[in-house]
Amino acid sequence: MKLRLRGMTFASIAEAIGVERSAVSRTSLGTSRSKRIERALADALETRVEDLFPDRYPQNERGTNKSSSGS
Repeated sequence: MKLRLRGMTFASIAEAIGVERSAVSRTSLGTSRSKRIERALADALETRVEDLFPDRYPQNERGTNKSSSGS
């Protein structure tokens, strides 16, 4: 996984933000939601949370297709 290539693990992310490793795992798998953990994972991977979890953020929240009408 890309985290390991960056020298990080779920455990190190969990420790850095003060949560259980299992919470980071559940969030990464999509069985739980936490914007704080999603942000920590995205930061660790040097990407945007919207790009890491596109299924969790509708396009209008990701800055595209905000308005399809011209009015």
